[in-house]
Amino acid sequence: MPKFIDRAKIYVKGGDGGNGCVAFRREKFVPRGGPAGGDGGNGGSVILVADSGMHTLLDFKHKRHFKAERGRHGEGNKRTGKSGKDLIIKVPVGTIVKDAETGEIIGDLVRAGEKLVVAKGGKGGKGNAAFATPTRRAPDFAEPGEPGEERWIELELKLIADVGLVGFPNAGKSTLLSKITAAKPEIADYPFTTLRPILGVAKVDDFSFVVADIPGLIEGAHTGKGLGHEFLRHIERTKLLLHLIDLSDPSRNPEEAFEKINTELRLHSPELAEKPQIIVGTKIDALSERSKIEKTKAYFESKGYPFFAISAVTGEGLNKLMRFVAKKVKETKA
Repeated sequence: MPKFIDRAKIYVKGGDGGNGCVAFRREKFVPRGGPAGGDGGNGGSVILVADSGMHTLLDFKHKRHFKAERGRHGEGNKRTGKSGKDLIIKVPVGTIVKDAETGEIIGDLVRAGEKLVVAKGGKGGKGNAAFATPTRRAPDFAEPGEPGEERWIELELKLIADVGLVGFPNAGKSTLLSKITAAKPEIADYPFTTLRPILGVAKVDDFSFVVADIPGLIEGAHTGKGLGHEFLRHIERTKLLLHLIDLSDPSRNPEEAFEKINTELRLHSPELAEKPQIIVGTKIDALSERSKIEKTKAYFESKGYPFFAISAVTGEGLNKLMRFVAKKVKETKA
């Protein structure tokens, strides 16, 4: 499995333009040959292209410098130099591009095939033939080519998913993802089993949507504790959140779990905390008192949140939950 890298800093430079040429016609029987220097070719540009086949910025960990081809110099006989080839760099769909010096967002590649020029090639210089006039018939000068743009840029990946899974470590996010999609996350009985965001495609009847699982959050995540804060950006694009709460956890009541996770979401991004949430009580197969389900359901519904109780192990409640989620995703897309 490739290592998940979601940030990179790279140097990009457009190709320099070719110099214009100083030349004069030297032909038999043409006693007064005029200027014949051709223009230089334009430099190639550096262009980012969003590729749906890429899911990480790992390619940029070891290669960080990218330069497009320079333009050829102009030649005699008014021959224009060949333009340099553009340099195409593939990046994952969902990549945000920033100027590393100013922090300004240059572009956001959210659709497969979308292109962004990050360093324009320099324009080729004009040859001396371009400067000939009725009063200046033999110009003996030409323009140099313009240098290509150069800059350091930062790439930041935000996954494109319809639904994001949030909750404390061991709330059952990875197990749920493995049951509703073809994704195969690692599942075990210890915190931070999920060490990187994982995407899966869920299908309900003929409707498909993408679900993202991020590492579990803990209190203080926004200050750097735990792992989840590093990956919260990956659920910023989601249409809605499934907030998973382990109903079998004796150390924390559902209301407390809900409030603490939402506090972390809010401190990371107020917009993220305002996304529609569906509350999912998990691990009901391990409950000794089933009355806790109805009590928890009543609490969250009184707050205006849809609530579903499930067991990803036995499958109880999954169909009902997924049909509701599919309906909500359709509504947000419409």
